[in-house]
Amino acid sequence: MRILFLIMAVCLSACDRAPDSPSKSQAQNLPYGSWPSPISAEFAIAGSRGLGSVSFDNGYLYWVESRPEEGGRITLMRWKAGTKSEELLPAPWNVRTRVQEYGGRSYTVADGEIFFSNFKDQQLYRFKPGQEPVAYTSEAGLRYAACNMDRPRQRLICVQEDHRAEGEPTNALVALPLDQQREPTLLFSDSDFVSAPSLSPDGKELAFVSWNHPNMPWDNTTLWSAKFGENGQLQQLVNHNPDSEESIVDPQWGPNHQLYAISDRDNWWKLYRVNGQDFTPLQPVFEASELGGPAWTLGSHYYRFLNDGRIVAEVRHGGIENVMLIDPADNSSKKLAVEGVTFSELQPVKEQLFMVEGLTERPPELVRINLGDGQREVIRTTGDAGVGPEWIPKYQLVSFPTSGGATTHGIYLPPTNPQVRPPEGEAPPLIVTVHGGPTSVSSPTFSRSDLFWTSRGFAILKLNYRGSTGFGRSYRRALYGQWGEADVDDAIAAAKWAADSGLAAPDKLIIRGGSAGGFTTLAAHAFHDTFATGASYYGISDLEALAQETHKFESRYMDNLIGPYPEDRETYRQRSPIHHLEGFSKPLLLLQGEDDPIVPPNQSEMIFKALEAKGVPTAYLAFAGESHGFRKSENQIRSLQAELSFYRQVLGIDAAEQLPPLKIIGLEK
Repeated sequence: MRILFLIMAVCLSACDRAPDSPSKSQAQNLPYGSWPSPISAEFAIAGSRGLGSVSFDNGYLYWVESRPEEGGRITLMRWKAGTKSEELLPAPWNVRTRVQEYGGRSYTVADGEIFFSNFKDQQLYRFKPGQEPVAYTSEAGLRYAACNMDRPRQRLICVQEDHRAEGEPTNALVALPLDQQREPTLLFSDSDFVSAPSLSPDGKELAFVSWNHPNMPWDNTTLWSAKFGENGQLQQLVNHNPDSEESIVDPQWGPNHQLYAISDRDNWWKLYRVNGQDFTPLQPVFEASELGGPAWTLGSHYYRFLNDGRIVAEVRHGGIENVMLIDPADNSSKKLAVEGVTFSELQPVKEQLFMVEGLTERPPELVRINLGDGQREVIRTTGDAGVGPEWIPKYQLVSFPTSGGATTHGIYLPPTNPQVRPPEGEAPPLIVTVHGGPTSVSSPTFSRSDLFWTSRGFAILKLNYRGSTGFGRSYRRALYGQWGEADVDDAIAAAKWAADSGLAAPDKLIIRGGSAGGFTTLAAHAFHDTFATGASYYGISDLEALAQETHKFESRYMDNLIGPYPEDRETYRQRSPIHHLEGFSKPLLLLQGEDDPIVPPNQSEMIFKALEAKGVPTAYLAFAGESHGFRKSENQIRSLQAELSFYRQVLGIDAAEQLPPLKIIGLEK
C-alpha cells in the first residue's frame, strides 16, 4: 500500500522557465483556484528523473535512473571524476526487480563486472561496460534482489523469491556460483521473509534479517549472523534478539568487524553495536529523531562506514532529515553542513560523500561532498526547477490536535503566484494530501507537481498522520487497530485546523491520496462530510477483498492495522467504504492502474460502479500497463489534468485554462 509518485523526464522547449514576475501593481486580482499559471501538467511532470541505488567500484560511481518518458524504464548509469555521466544499459534493458513487488536494489557491481535483474523476465544478467549482457540465471518464476558479491567463495549471495509453485511464493537467502557449473546453495529459508544480507569485510561472516507473518519489517524482525563452513553453508547461526518484538533493519559490519544494526527497541530507530544479545546504543544525535525507516524495499542503507570507522547517517526528525557524522570511538556526533531536507543513498569514499539530496527550491541532486572542506559538486540532477524562487511556496511545519487527545502533524504550502493578487477576505481551496504506506512520511522537498497546484491558487497540506515514520514507534503504532478511523480523524483535523486558521476555505476542502492514502480518502467520504471532493489513486474500497487478493508481502499487514482475518471479518466490513454507500454524497475522482498486483483494479471498479448507481458525481480513469504507481509520463500528465478539471468542475471554479475533456457522471444532477 505504499506509493511513490515516480519522477519523470520529458524534454520541453517552450516551458524551460516561467516568465518574469510583474510588479505588484501589474498583478491580476483573481479568485483562488482560477489563477493562470505557466506550470502546465506537462511542465510539472517534465524535465526530471528518479535517482537511486548508488554504488562505488574501481573509481566509478554507479546508480539507477528512472526514465518515465521511456514508459518508466530504469537504466544503469556511471560517472568518474573528470568525465560525463554515461548510460550503460540502453533500451530495452530495464534494471528492476519485483521481489516483494516493491523491489529494491536490483544490481551489484564488483571489480568492474555488473550483475542486474531485468524487469521483463526477472532473470539476472552479467556484463562489463562495453559488452552485451548475458543471462546469469535462466529458470522462470525466480526473482532476485539485494545481491552481495561473496568474493572468497566466488558467488553472489542474494534474496530469492520463488514463484514456481502454486500459492504464496517462498523467500530465501541463496548463493549463486559465478562459474555456473555448480548448483545454487540454499543458505536460509526458515522464515516467511528474509532481507538485508551483509557480508563482513573479511568475508567470513554474514548478517541478515528475517520475519514471519503477520509482522511487517517495521513490526518484529530477527537479526541473525553466522559464519561460513568449508562448503559455503552457514554455520554457528546466532539469533541476536530472540522474542524481543522490535524492528531491526539494515545490519552492517564496521571496518573492525563489529556488527551494527538499527533497532526501535526504545521507541526511536537508533544505531546499536551488537555483540551476541547485547545491544549498545550509539549516542543519540539529537532527541526525538530516527536513524532508519520502514523496509518496504530491499537493499536500502541508512548509514555507511568511512575507512577510519566513522559513520555517516541520515537522521529524520518528522519530515526533515539531516546528515550526521558519528564517531563510535568516542560516541560523538556532529551535523554536516548540507543544503537539503532529505537524503538517501549515502556512499562515502575516503573523505568524499556521494548521496542524493532532496532540496526545497530545486529538484533532487546526486552530489559529491568533500567531508574535509564541505565543497559540493553536482554530478546529476533530476531536472531544473524551471521557475524562479518567487514561485516556490514557503513551507510551514504544522501540528494540531486530533481525536483521543493526540497531536498530528503536517506541512502547509500556501498558494504562491507572483502574477496574481489573492482576493481580500477570501481563503483558498485546500488539498489535504494523504501519503501511502501508511508508514511513509511527507517532506517539504521541491515538487513541480506541488507548484502545479499552488501556482493556480490551491493550498496544500501534506499530512503526516498517525502511522507515519519519523515520529517514533509509538506514533507509528498509534494506527494499529485504528486504520480507517485514526487516519481519517487526522485528515479531518488537518482540514478543520486550516479552515479555522483562515488558511483554507471551509467549503472547498479537498482530500487526495494514493494506495493507503486512497483508502483514507474513500473512508473520509464514506463516514464524514468534511471534504467537498477528493481523488483516490488506487485506493482500497473493500478491505475484506484486499485481504483475500493482495500479494504475499502485505497479505497479513492488516492483522495489525485492523485485526486478524477472518476472525475480525465484521470489523473489515465496518471499515470498508464499499459497505457504507449511504455516507457518500460528495464528488469523487478515481484513478487506477490496470496491472496493479497490490491493490487490484476491482477495488476502484466496484466503488465507481456503486457511486455511479447511487448518483454521486464521479469519474474513473484506468491506465493500461500501469501497476501500483504510475510510471509513464503521459499517464501522470493525464492524471494531473483530470484532477484539476474535476476539482474546478465540482467546486464551480471558472478559469480560462483549456484542459482535456473530463466527463463527470452524475454532475449534471
